[in-house]
Amino acid sequence: MISRVLVPMDDSEMAERALRYALEAHPDSEVMVLHIVGEPSAMWGEATSLALADNIGEAADEHAKIVLDGAREIADEYDREITTEVQLGHPTRAILNRADGFDTIVMGSHGGTLADRLLVGNVAEKVFRRSPIPVTVVR
Repeated sequence: MISRVLVPMDDSEMAERALRYALEAHPDSEVMVLHIVGEPSAMWGEATSLALADNIGEAADEHAKIVLDGAREIADEYDREITTEVQLGHPTRAILNRADGFDTIVMGSHGGTLADRLLVGNVAEKVFRRSPIPVTVVR
């Protein structure tokens, strides 16, 4: 029986679909939405501003606010409670490190922009291949 579901989310339509799927397919399960803010580097676009922040944790929370607020709105549509968490780091590592204690991961197949599709699609593939628990990839 699946009692705990981890749903990694970015701001893509596929991530929203994954959350909706998790809420529908696992109506009696605890659902946690995980948003990962990339480590500051020239390759992480918006996350580079974290390097200039006085408090990286607060800056990461601010980056995640829109995604997590959207996740809560979706959960409200299903009259469900969710928990949320923000982590700083590489998405694949963060998801796999957080998988312990969950029964399954439900995630979107890719992000919205071409760059997101390349990166997040790669993340979904890596999580799928390396996860210690079952993974459902939603399109």
